[in-house]
Amino acid sequence: MAGRAGRAAAVATVCAAVLAALTAVPAQAQSPERRTPHWELKDTGTPDVRFRGLAAVGRDTAWVAGTQGTVLRTSDGGRSWRNVSPPGAAELQFRDIEAFDARRAVVLAIGEGEASRVYRTDDGGATWTESFRNTDARAFYDCLTFFDRRHGLAMSDPVDGKFRILSTSDGGRSWKVLPSDGMPAALDGEAGFAASGQCLAASGPRDVWLATGGGAHARVLHSADRGLTWTATDAPVPAGDPARGVFALAFRDRTHGLAVGGDYRAEEPSPQAAATTRDGGRTWRPAATSPPAYRSGAAWLPHGRAAALAVGPTGTDLTTDAGRTWRTVDTGSYDTVDCAADLGCWAAGEKGRVARLER
Repeated sequence: MAGRAGRAAAVATVCAAVLAALTAVPAQAQSPERRTPHWELKDTGTPDVRFRGLAAVGRDTAWVAGTQGTVLRTSDGGRSWRNVSPPGAAELQFRDIEAFDARRAVVLAIGEGEASRVYRTDDGGATWTESFRNTDARAFYDCLTFFDRRHGLAMSDPVDGKFRILSTSDGGRSWKVLPSDGMPAALDGEAGFAASGQCLAASGPRDVWLATGGGAHARVLHSADRGLTWTATDAPVPAGDPARGVFALAFRDRTHGLAVGGDYRAEEPSPQAAATTRDGGRTWRPAATSPPAYRSGAAWLPHGRAAALAVGPTGTDLTTDAGRTWRTVDTGSYDTVDCAADLGCWAAGEKGRVARLER
């Protein structure tokens, strides 16, 4: 117990130091010893791949998944990367990956019909098993999430007027489509965004939230029973167009959450591109000061109650007041972000870009 308490105290100390530095004066005004934490790019050797799937296991270990059926894994903090892509997957578009540790991971390929697939590995990507292949031409799976090492969900754009939910209770080794009786009707044109693997987010053993866009209103759907029944709430982010909506969700517990999004078209503005909830998604409030542009990914810094990051093609933003206000801290292009318990925060995006938060 003493060893565990000591490790927790050490992580908390590192978290406090990083947060203090993130909110300090600009890097150019600091001595080299007090530089602001920043994204440090890690060479993946894959400049033609876009990584929208990311799983941070820790500061040393992370998985990324992207175009051309590519899956990479590092176990040395990004100094080297092993290509562990499933054989025969070069035509697939991986958009989400969930990793339990350095050996076990589940990856989702998106697309219409049989392009939507799920693979699982138990040996660090040396071998993969295809555990689900969509056979319904109307379905298009966007993202997945896990409550624990056994229970997880994946979501598809609406089929017969309702979002479709896929469930596993054995860590992604097998899947079944859940009944749609408890799912509210989708709005005209409503869908999910396979932009960062974060359109579906879980917190705790049973709560899960689903982000939408494309309809007259952007919405967040919530289930408290692992996807059997859902309620829908409007979110105050840009909507009314297929390119607008909530792109990513992040929950630090079952009540406090963040939503980010906007309009992904570079030439279009994205006012009010972030919102917060304090009641588990029953109500959402727009951020008082939003990120300046569309954001596709979000993550809470661990072991705190107020700090989180949001990323997108034009930069990274930081909040230190639980999403009420945001400020830009980096201008690099990233699609997704994830943080592990030891403050191993990673970001990934276009042109093979993967970075780790350094201080």
